[in-house]
Amino acid sequence: MSDTPFGFGLPPEEPDDGDEGKKKDQQSGGGQGPANPFGFGGLPGASGPGADNPFAAMFGSLNPTDLGAAFQQLGQMLSYEGGPVNWDMAKQIARQTVSQGTSDGVKDASVGPADRTAVQEAVRLADLWLDDATSLPSGAGTAVAWSRAEWVEATLPAWKELVDPVAERVGAAMGDVLPEEMQAMAGPLIGMMRSMGGAMFGTQIGQAVGVLAGEVVGSTDIGLPLGPAGKAALLPVNMEGLGKDLGVPKEEVRLYLALREAAHQRLFAHVPWLRSHLFGAVDGYARGIKVDTAKLEDVVGQFDPQNPEQLQDALQQGMFQPEDTPEQKAALARLETALALVEGWVDAVVHAAAKPRLSSADALRETLRRRRATGGPAEQTFATLIGLELRPRRLRDASRLWASLTDARGVDGRDALWAHPDMLPTATDLDDPDGFVHREQLDFSELDKMLGEAADKPDLKKRDKSEDDDTE
Repeated sequence: MSDTPFGFGLPPEEPDDGDEGKKKDQQSGGGQGPANPFGFGGLPGASGPGADNPFAAMFGSLNPTDLGAAFQQLGQMLSYEGGPVNWDMAKQIARQTVSQGTSDGVKDASVGPADRTAVQEAVRLADLWLDDATSLPSGAGTAVAWSRAEWVEATLPAWKELVDPVAERVGAAMGDVLPEEMQAMAGPLIGMMRSMGGAMFGTQIGQAVGVLAGEVVGSTDIGLPLGPAGKAALLPVNMEGLGKDLGVPKEEVRLYLALREAAHQRLFAHVPWLRSHLFGAVDGYARGIKVDTAKLEDVVGQFDPQNPEQLQDALQQGMFQPEDTPEQKAALARLETALALVEGWVDAVVHAAAKPRLSSADALRETLRRRRATGGPAEQTFATLIGLELRPRRLRDASRLWASLTDARGVDGRDALWAHPDMLPTATDLDDPDGFVHREQLDFSELDKMLGEAADKPDLKKRDKSEDDDTE
């Protein structure tokens, strides 16, 4: 089971075994780019309806009793006039995928009162332990236990925010390739292609979110806040198997995962710029996408409306291969570094809180690191969908740096760096952690405070008003 969902988990560490490690990484889907970004082919690792064809997820095996519903869904697909992704279809497909269960035969189930109480108590205790490990106060106003279906419902708004900018950029290219004088004549065709594109994106994303729901154990597994603010969430059905191979009691597994969830909640609740910083980097990457217009023009020119499989084949061949532009490289580097710092901080803080209290702390820490490093179907699928692997590559370096900062400056000095993005370590600092730890840091929080106080001074406001009057 993997928790590197949608490419937002953590990548394999630098291989310890040289070229052999690189070969293994390439075989497992690692590396700098997916083989088929923006293709709408099968879901890696998925099986059942929709594994090889997005439309199969809607139409099932096309039994006669299903034909009515199948044609109804086809009509909805072709009449769709919304944004770049048909999110109604994405939600429907995700729920269908969840209902099928995971490949190991584990089905989703409603969360009972006992599990809900256990999660609430675990998060409450985790918050008490974290008080000794970080200066950031609790960020979880409530603690909830979700089923897989509830996780899908709660996280779709965040996926929409992440995926729409990329899908919109790709969708716009479908209309840009035709000469302006031909666009009016080809209006119905372009409209149909956009409707099909929205449905295809919706189907693939729905499948991927459904697969992901069978893997995640909380709302912050991927280093991004997917759930509602201030709500710590764990998935009991997915936590069951985590400690089985290790022989760790499920109570300790629950507590360790609650520590991770609660630590993420503290960080995102009390570092107000962090969420927009991460999501903005995704949007920046989307703006840098350059579509292979020559290939798209060729497909559009030869497209036969009576042969829609032709479009499907073209999409599977990676018609929307993005170019590796300087803007994309910069956005990706910024995002990878930020995610590494987030995950490294959580790793260091949770270890400090768990080590004295849980006998299995070291084993659970290493297990979660390895799960993030191995990747999985969801990670590969998101890379295929939008051509982007948002994987912080420096988790262990970041974790060591935060631990060194704790030793050198204490908990308060370490956590004070989150006051402003310019105070955080850079990718270069991860190469020289000692240099960063002992470097003098500017206190941007005091600068912001001074600027705010200056802006609120009555004499300053009065002078600004008089200058405006003189201008008039």
